[in-house]
Amino acid sequence: MTQTNKTLTHFDASGQAHLVDVGSKNETHRIAIASGSISMLPATLQLILQGTAKKGDVLGIARIAAIQASKKTSDLIPLCHPISLTRVVVDFEINEAASIIACIVTTEVYGKTGVEMEALTAVNIGLLTIYDMCKAADRGMVISDIKLLEKHGGKSGDWLANR
Repeated sequence: MTQTNKTLTHFDASGQAHLVDVGSKNETHRIAIASGSISMLPATLQLILQGTAKKGDVLGIARIAAIQASKKTSDLIPLCHPISLTRVVVDFEINEAASIIACIVTTEVYGKTGVEMEALTAVNIGLLTIYDMCKAADRGMVISDIKLLEKHGGKSGDWLANR
């Protein structure tokens, strides 16, 4: 994990939580990419891939859930600004040998604040939707490795995770 010497921006001088003032910031093109994964039994993965899961098209529904979650992020995270997303892309990568599905979300906005929380929220909800839809077959699924991979735009510029 990388260290930072910046102060936490969601607290005022007296230590009280507040919504950060972004009013004077410039609008820029901002992009965030986040990922996470869910591991499962091989038979569960086959249910998903064959489209025979009891509740239907697991990945299609998880994609829609992730997009919907990205748009609701400020309703879920108290100090997150509501933003007008311009683009949300949700991809799934299947590793059949390891019985793992990775969810990768890219969020974009032209705005005064970043879209990292929207990408991370979308990943979480996409993976939770897979779990929900398949839990009857496999309650032992494990969601893990949720992280920000990239951030572009804004005053602080680009940031890339040490993958």
